[in-house]
Amino acid sequence: MPTDSRLSTDETNTARWRLLMRALRSRNYRLFFEGQVVSLIGTWMTRVATSWLVYRLTGSAFLLGLTSFASQIPILFLTPFAGVWVDRWDRHRTLVVTQILSMLQSFALAALALGGIITVWEIVGLVLVQGAINAFDMPARQSFVVQMIERREDLGNAIALNSSMVNGARLIGPAIAGVLIATVGEGYCFLIDGFSYIAVIASLLAMRVALAHARGIPRPLTSEIGEGWRYVKESAPIRSVLLFLTLVSLVGMPYTVLMPIFARAILHGNAHTLGFLMSAAGLGALAGAVTLAMRPSVLGLGRVIVWSASVFGAGLIGLGLSRVLWLSLLAVAAAGFGMMRQMASSNTILQTIVAEDKRGRVMAYYSMALQGVAPFGSLAAGAIAAKVGAPLTIMGGGALCLCGAAWFALRLPRLRRAVHPIYVALGILPLAPPLPEQ
Repeated sequence: MPTDSRLSTDETNTARWRLLMRALRSRNYRLFFEGQVVSLIGTWMTRVATSWLVYRLTGSAFLLGLTSFASQIPILFLTPFAGVWVDRWDRHRTLVVTQILSMLQSFALAALALGGIITVWEIVGLVLVQGAINAFDMPARQSFVVQMIERREDLGNAIALNSSMVNGARLIGPAIAGVLIATVGEGYCFLIDGFSYIAVIASLLAMRVALAHARGIPRPLTSEIGEGWRYVKESAPIRSVLLFLTLVSLVGMPYTVLMPIFARAILHGNAHTLGFLMSAAGLGALAGAVTLAMRPSVLGLGRVIVWSASVFGAGLIGLGLSRVLWLSLLAVAAAGFGMMRQMASSNTILQTIVAEDKRGRVMAYYSMALQGVAPFGSLAAGAIAAKVGAPLTIMGGGALCLCGAAWFALRLPRLRRAVHPIYVALGILPLAPPLPEQ
């Protein structure tokens, strides 16, 4: 009997693992996953090192917000054009170019920091360049996922695994950065990040990618941007998901900008404390992404979005109230869990229901909702924190996230009715009612 029980447990664990990692059956996606795991660790090291370096050089909450603003504002203005570009051109080649440019940007940061000549304005200028690169990289990356997987039913799993590796790196990268910053300085974080891009560039070049179907003669740029905007505006599910994500990005996600203040001024710590806080957020986000990766279907994700945003808002309020490290770690872990589940669930719904010929433009608006408006939130968070303090600023953002969750919950019945015929056409739902939750 014990032997049979152990066999049953082993079989169950094997089945769960296969369900969790099923998108890796696709060769191209597996290559992408392996390359990104390495590169993203370097990316998170650079994020932590950049914020710590700015705070060390200036001691200013406003300049922390300004740096984050500069890194993200190009996404707001360039992404609509990038979405048309992604729908017109080869997404694979676009990613190769953006990764090479990102590598060069990291090496430039490293050279200035290691040379001891870097100033806050050079940091702002270089993160502005990275923001412009990301404006093209993000919609290309999101749209390319569907080309990398061989089975359309694995799309949701691939998106969740993307989030898992981002947050696995978010768990490891800040911890490594904290040690390096405390021992040898921020410049080595930038240098390691530059070399880490080699892994993802190599994985992209090793792929065997079929040529995309030609879209015909391109129309004027403004015409294609307008077409994408009308498509988003006229689709209640797409519009509502993007509006809610925009709200959370604007008032909630800038909490990461204020983490150096919590680490030093609120919790009386150092670079190690910042690494712990960022890693806790990454651990929570990783847990959220893994639980989503194990879901067998897109059904029910509307409700997941509501509860995830609620957890995110509650976590931010908890962080604002806490004055001890262990409580703050729990709060940011909860915030990371909720944030990631909302983001990945929104991505999965959009990628499932969007028309293929408009995928690049819709994912461009997704990028704008996720990061394009965040610079205004970061700038406002820095300015407000300078007046009323970081804790009250974070708590206000959490309260607004809870209000947004209530609004989205009230719209869910209407959104389910709108999505139902799309899910039927895709074979996700049977033809007959009853109407399930989206």
